[in-house]
Amino acid sequence: MGATTEPTPPRQRRPRIEDVAQAAHVSVATVSRALRGLPNVAESTRSRVREVAAEMHYQPDPAAARLAAGRTRTVIVVVPHLASWYFSTVIAGAEAVCNECGYEFLVVGVGTMAESNRLLDEPYRIERRTDGVILVNIQATDDQASSLRERGVALSTIGTRVEGSPSVFIDDVEVGRLAATTLAGFGHRRIGLISGLGQDPLNFEVPKRRTAGFLAGVEQAGLTHDACLEVGGDFGIDGGQEAMAQLLDLDDPPTAVFAMSDEMAFGALMALGTRGLQSGVDVSVLGVDDHDVSRVLALTTIRQEVALQGATAARSLVAMMTSAPVDLDPIVSPIELVLRATTGSPR
Repeated sequence: MGATTEPTPPRQRRPRIEDVAQAAHVSVATVSRALRGLPNVAESTRSRVREVAAEMHYQPDPAAARLAAGRTRTVIVVVPHLASWYFSTVIAGAEAVCNECGYEFLVVGVGTMAESNRLLDEPYRIERRTDGVILVNIQATDDQASSLRERGVALSTIGTRVEGSPSVFIDDVEVGRLAATTLAGFGHRRIGLISGLGQDPLNFEVPKRRTAGFLAGVEQAGLTHDACLEVGGDFGIDGGQEAMAQLLDLDDPPTAVFAMSDEMAFGALMALGTRGLQSGVDVSVLGVDDHDVSRVLALTTIRQEVALQGATAARSLVAMMTSAPVDLDPIVSPIELVLRATTGSPR
C-alpha cells in the first residue's frame, strides 16, 4: 500500500497594515504614524495600535522593495487639490501602504487637464521618476494608460476608471440619491443643493454624478427640483458659506440642504449661525465624507472610507509593480449614512 501524505495547508497571508487598522479600529494612516513614532497620535491610540500589531505579528514587508531593485522605488500620487481634507486623507492612506512596502512617495498637484496631460504624456518621461502612478479623481485616457504600461509605469486610479488598470471609487450617483431621499424622508419639500466646482478646468466627474443621483432621488421622492436651489460651493468652507447665504436669501429658501462635501457643509453651518438659525431645526444640513470634525459638529453625513481608498489603490499598484496577481475589476468602496443633529423634520 502506497504511502500517503497529509495535504499541505494553504499558506497564510502575512498581516498587512489594513489588517492592523481594522483590528485597532483606526485608519491605515493612523497605524502608519503610530508605528513610525510620528506625532499627532494620542498615546492611548499609539499603545493600542502597537499592541494589536504585536498580537498579529505584523511587520512591514521589504519584499516589494527587493523585487524593485534597479527601479526608482518611487510612487507618485497625482491630485487636483493639495489643501483638501479628502485628498490629504487619500494621500495618507496610500502613503501608509507605500511606506510598508518600501517605496518612496511623492505628491504632485495639477490644476488643469493641460498640466495632467503634460505629466502623463511621453515627452515628460515620467518613467525616469517613478515606477507607478496613482491618479486621484483625474481622468487619464486609454492611450495614456497604454503608453504608461509600455514604458514600465504601473497605474492605479481613485474615482475614475481606465481600461487595463485597477480602480477604486464610491458610487457617487447613489450618494446623491441617498442624500435627497434621506432629507425628503424627514418631510422636506424644498431641498437645496450645494454642488462642487463652478469653473472646472479638470472636468471633475464627482459633482456631475452626485448631482445626477440627487435629481433622481428628488424625483423618487415625488418632488420637483427648482433650479434656483442649486448653488456651487467649490468644495471648500468659504464656498459652502457663500452658497448657503445665497440659498437663504431666496424668496422661498430651502428647509434642507445637501452639501456635496463636509467642508462645504461646515461653511453652510457657519452661514446659519451668522443668521441665528439652528441646523436640524430651522434648516437641515447633510454632507459627504465624515470628515474628522464632522462628529464634533454633529453633522449628518454620508461616510466614505477615504484613507482606505488610498490604501486599496496603493496595494493594487504595488502588486502591479512587483508582478503579483492584480484584480482589474473596479472596487466599489462602501458608503454609510450617519445621522446626527444637523438633520430633522421641517418646522
